Amino acid sequence: MGAMDARLLVSLSGIGPRTLHRCADLAAELDHRKVPLSLLFAPRSDGPVTDWIRTRTSRGDGLLLHGYDHRIAPSHRALTFGRKAEFAALPAHEARLRLIAAQAALDRAGLVADGFAPPRWLVSRGTLEALRGQGFRYCAELSAIHDLRTGEVQRARVQEFTSRERIETVRAFALVLAAARTARRGGLVRLGVDAADLARPGLRQALLDAVDVALENRAFGSTYQTLWTSPRGATRTSVPSGARLVNNP
Repeated sequence: MGAMDARLLVSLSGIGPRTLHRCADLAAELDHRKVPLSLLFAPRSDGPVTDWIRTRTSRGDGLLLHGYDHRIAPSHRALTFGRKAEFAALPAHEARLRLIAAQAALDRAGLVADGFAPPRWLVSRGTLEALRGQGFRYCAELSAIHDLRTGEVQRARVQEFTSRERIETVRAFALVLAAARTARRGGLVRLGVDAADLARPGLRQALLDAVDVALENRAFGSTYQTLWTSPRGATRTSVPSGARLVNNP
């Protein structure tokens, strides 16, 4: 597999009224580079936020459902996951109820998402079962992207540009190098950032540096939706339908 097969996915979460200007700024930077965004959205906002998302998806950006309400702690969860990992330990029936509510909220906003990215990228087996039942096409989690219709899996870990790291500068530099290595070997480069972290100039620049170095190594920008229509650039493996598909760090 040559370097020309490399794919680049850039995902943006934390989209809301307070961060919308930073989201628009990043989108403009990526438009200049001809790289689409994958928008991870929990449908709680209305008005300008959903208007902006509709505009972006009409231009080729992708939209993934990003949970329902990160503020509410699930009744069935491992305490170590924390509230923001909303779907990390849910049984299928509880995940289904939250997905139904989230899909209804998307409908009211005039938005459609056939993919799911769980908060903190952590997903339970029960959630994957519920996603299939609700008609979702794919699930993007921490270490893989699952085709929920065929059982195929594309293995690639998300590189998160986040201020949670204590050694932020060193970590960001390592992420840029990792993007370069993955692109050179023709792999799937997955970069993720929360809009709140775009307020930190160093992290914002590191993300753009990672995008640039991937493009310099002949990666081409994609969205999660397009991975299944153009299979180049990532390793796929088939898994049994009953296999455990949870990848926790």
